[in-house]
Amino acid sequence: MYNILVCDDEKDIVDAISIYLVQQDYEVHKAYNGKEALDIINKEDIDLLLVDIMMPVMNGIELTREVREISAMPIIILSAKGELEDKVEGLEVGADDYITKPFDPVELLARVKSNIRRIELAKDKGSFIDQEIYTSGRIRVNNTKKEVLVDGEPIKITPYEYGILLLLISNKGMVFNSDQIYEKVWDSPPYDVKKIVSVHISRLRDKIEINPRKPDHLKSVYGMGYKIE
Repeated sequence: MYNILVCDDEKDIVDAISIYLVQQDYEVHKAYNGKEALDIINKEDIDLLLVDIMMPVMNGIELTREVREISAMPIIILSAKGELEDKVEGLEVGADDYITKPFDPVELLARVKSNIRRIELAKDKGSFIDQEIYTSGRIRVNNTKKEVLVDGEPIKITPYEYGILLLLISNKGMVFNSDQIYEKVWDSPPYDVKKIVSVHISRLRDKIEINPRKPDHLKSVYGMGYKIE
């Protein structure tokens, strides 16, 4: 059973989401501001965070930034329809996905299940005799252990960042556009595909490149997509 933390200052929304999640056999924890959520995360074994942006005491952006300092758990932002800049900021500070209010319960559950599957894949190291390893310069991905090393040092990486890196490094030299990356890495309904992929690419470069503004490995191919050389 996976533990999901729902954080929103509107109790009705927290209760509604909790009902949907409990019906899918998830264990639900509730918080009504970022500080409450952070306290729960420090005490409980939380697997996934659903968080609103606009909250008192500590908002969703601040909470996401704090959580990313201590955990790579999937984070899904809940946001009002007109908060595009806030959504982008949330992705930039470490969120994996977002869903717009008012949301469709089917889409909400699809995004939660997609992120939970990433956790399952990360935990499933398998029992292989030969490990599945990909390298590119300073970067080494051990897909058997779900481990990424840069200059020999392990880095913290989110499930979607890992999925993008694995796709590109296991197909070195091949160019994938945003739609192709989203289709292969995300297992959820498409939503602002180019923006979501580009933000995750930017965050990934921050972790694997010496100079993210002049990447040596994760290259953009103008008008076509991305590749790893």
